[in-house]
Amino acid sequence: MYCGKFKPRIRTPRHRTDPDSLPIMSDQAHQAQQGLSAEDDGLLNGVLSHQRRPLAKAITLIESTRADHQARAEKLLTELLPHSGKSIRVGISGVPGVGKSSFIEVLGMFLIERGHRLAVLAVDPSSSISGGAILGDKTRMECLSQREEAFIRPSPTSGSLGGVAEKTREAMLLCEAAGYDIIIVETVGVGQSETAVANMTDVFVLLQLPNAGDDLQAIKKGIVELADLVIFNKADIDPQAADFAAAQMNAALHMLHPGSKHWQPRVLQVSAAKKQGIEAFWQAIEDYRQAMTQSGEFAIKRRHQALAWTWSLIDAGLRTRFRHHPQVRSALPDLLGSVERGAIAPALAAQRLLGYFQQ
Repeated sequence: MYCGKFKPRIRTPRHRTDPDSLPIMSDQAHQAQQGLSAEDDGLLNGVLSHQRRPLAKAITLIESTRADHQARAEKLLTELLPHSGKSIRVGISGVPGVGKSSFIEVLGMFLIERGHRLAVLAVDPSSSISGGAILGDKTRMECLSQREEAFIRPSPTSGSLGGVAEKTREAMLLCEAAGYDIIIVETVGVGQSETAVANMTDVFVLLQLPNAGDDLQAIKKGIVELADLVIFNKADIDPQAADFAAAQMNAALHMLHPGSKHWQPRVLQVSAAKKQGIEAFWQAIEDYRQAMTQSGEFAIKRRHQALAWTWSLIDAGLRTRFRHHPQVRSALPDLLGSVERGAIAPALAAQRLLGYFQQ
């Protein structure tokens, strides 16, 4: 694959890793780390030193379902939290075949050449057999994966709703602490459950195909209501169809967002294959960030995300405790069998199981 460059642009590089500017742990910080093991202390310093291997290991740790690993991950996240929150978080979704991975690779190369450091959390559908990721986004971002300024992490959804992995939020914090100033979450195009993506990113981007016949159907799903930017990829194949689809989408967005105070969602046309429209797309992201920051909505959105994250963790924790409750585990097979045979109503079975859990 040819990993060509964009037209050079004279600009002072930003966000480059300068060894002299890497965090130096103070005595007070070392005392705060006393709860960390030697191994996790190494992960902490490796992440703060912008090293990709410790970052990958740290994400693996937080994704583990083992109780001892979860305890270690909580301590590690606590230490890294003050170093996070300084990136722009971009959620990108769209139906399979729309070209999400190709678009992200071209965008990533564009941003790296302008001095940014980029982390891509590519969330794949889980295999029903192995539970692992099955699409392999990292292999499709061949050029981007070779760059030191980029970090690509494919993760399985593991049955999580919303098209995102259960630990995507924690992975974003780790990437921010590792010095990545742009975080992209590429999600499964699952339509109705994309609320989860919008609740964890600053800007939500929907990729569409012109002349695919799903423009108005997407509105019915509600996904367009969440989008801050709608991008028609592969616009070079049929420019007339792309123009028509963009005009149709613009009209729909004005109906969905009449009189928006701070930001009116935009519709853009790009071609990842020909690297067209990428600069205009990123300028729209910058315009969005500036408008929302000046209005105060950016900070409010981040606070709401933190609250939503808290409730999400509570829900996940309750489900885990419920499934591992001794009486629930004992009664579950018989009750589910009774439900399957029609001997007991599902509502009654659920009430009994919840009753065991509350004892």
